[in-house]
Amino acid sequence: MSLGMVLALVGAVAATALAGIGSAWGVGLAGQAAAGVVSEDPEQFAKVLILQLLPGTQGIYGLLVTFITLSQIGILGGETITDTHTGLMYLLGCLPIALVGLASAYHQGRTSVASIGIVAKKPDQFGKAMLFPAMVETYAILALLVSILVITNIR
Repeated sequence: MSLGMVLALVGAVAATALAGIGSAWGVGLAGQAAAGVVSEDPEQFAKVLILQLLPGTQGIYGLLVTFITLSQIGILGGETITDTHTGLMYLLGCLPIALVGLASAYHQGRTSVASIGIVAKKPDQFGKAMLFPAMVETYAILALLVSILVITNIR
């Protein structure tokens, strides 16, 4: 296996692993808050579940970038890469979603916790509460777009 292929695989693994770690962390934080609300008011289950799930999208974005990368480098099809420069470009292309996914999922989880607190006190404010963690999502989407644009335009 060439050094280029190893570098590209490191990027693909980082995209899934780091974004996935961030999502697990964020969903876990929000889940703890959601469980507390549901223990007091089971009627709020659907609302707090939606807020809990929001930080999970970064893990999905990381996995998507991994699948695209693996398809581009010859693991899931396409032409196998061999040169170090190309592998380094794939590694760097995977870093936006890996790093931003890690940070944004954690912070989105914390923001979801606060929004779950809003729902606990004022269930009718769910729509407004959704906007706070959704704003954090914006940066994960931007990172996803950058990673996809980079990795699909290498060669």
